[in-house]
Amino acid sequence: MSGPRQIAVVGAGPSGLFSAQALLKAVPGAVIDVIEKLPVPHGLIRYGVAPDHQGTKAVTRQFERLFERDGVAFHGNVEIGREVSLSALLGLYDAVVLAAGLSVDRRLGVPGETLAGVITSGALTRWINSHPSEGATPPALGRNVVVVGAGNVALDIARLLAKTPDEFSGSDFDPTRAAALDACGIETIDVVGRGSASACRFDPALIKEMAHLACARVEVHGDLDADAPAEAAARLTALKVIHGAGPADARRVVRFRFGCTPEEIIGDAAGAVEAVRFRSADGAILSLPASSIVTAIGFGCESRARLIDAASLPAGDGAGALPHRIGERLFAVGWFRGGAVGTIPEARRDAKLLADAVAAAPATAEPMPAARAGRAGLLARIAAAGVTPVSYAHWKHIEAAETAAAPPGRARLKLCSTSDMIVHVHRAA
Repeated sequence: MSGPRQIAVVGAGPSGLFSAQALLKAVPGAVIDVIEKLPVPHGLIRYGVAPDHQGTKAVTRQFERLFERDGVAFHGNVEIGREVSLSALLGLYDAVVLAAGLSVDRRLGVPGETLAGVITSGALTRWINSHPSEGATPPALGRNVVVVGAGNVALDIARLLAKTPDEFSGSDFDPTRAAALDACGIETIDVVGRGSASACRFDPALIKEMAHLACARVEVHGDLDADAPAEAAARLTALKVIHGAGPADARRVVRFRFGCTPEEIIGDAAGAVEAVRFRSADGAILSLPASSIVTAIGFGCESRARLIDAASLPAGDGAGALPHRIGERLFAVGWFRGGAVGTIPEARRDAKLLADAVAAAPATAEPMPAARAGRAGLLARIAAAGVTPVSYAHWKHIEAAETAAAPPGRARLKLCSTSDMIVHVHRAA
């Protein structure tokens, strides 16, 4: 093979961009293309991280050097499997890294799950973050919201639902959407986990944020003094700290409950949620009134399987982790590889392991008379597909428009449809 190695990274979220960073070091001279189905980069950071956590979202600044100084190219509005097949991509590049994340929420697997008012945390989080796949209409949450889950996503959902519009100052939460959320009239938010309080996966720092809600009272139900592993001590301490926090005349009450497994979602005559029944470890039944239920139990691997199956490659066991190298020139990283677990720092560590795997793999196992087409071949296929590709320069134009449109008290006002984003691409041309 002649020329530098041509590497495509599918997905411009944290795993994909950390991978591009690590590959620049592990494979000197590599030509790297980042391909993203949305017109904008940053994936989970832009559309998954809570809008009131701007400090976490600031990690995107470190990726600017990739595109501005290191020669990595961004190709937005290009979906692998739509404009370009995965098999075709493998024909163009010496290595293809799948960093597309996971997008399908896991199901509870209980009767009544299809009733109106059962909402996935993925859909709700995307709506809050103005993702193009979600319309402007707010979800119908109603007075009594039950959040099923005991991880940081469930905790984020509870905090966001408990806040008033004024508490989102400095965020990038669209004020219109914040007002619509407040208008749902939420009175109670029950966060229910299957395991004990010591087994929950809440980050202690996120737990403590619940003590600072302006108009919500917090209650923690469960044994917070039980023997627990050392790593659970900080979580239990934080839960004790927030119990009873909040004003006496609070508009909303947030209740944490543990050791309860969902058994059935109960609907009314119109087919809408009205209650949910749980069973505790000792067999006791807990029935909670519910105008809506938000499931926050992670993501399944259906989207991963569909993409890999299209290239006639093994998809692993469906739910567990894949190796970093899953084919002759095909690699996986982040949530796409290991399932929907792990924080942004863990994504960085996994990207380093991915880059090492790419560097250690043979450049090609087949005789090649010349270098693969790489970027030139990709651009030719995009042009043939008739879509408008979005470059990094285009993205910076979109970003500038969002920042300029920011109302008072907001970091930006996101463009919330692909068509609106493409309008700005054409303006920048």
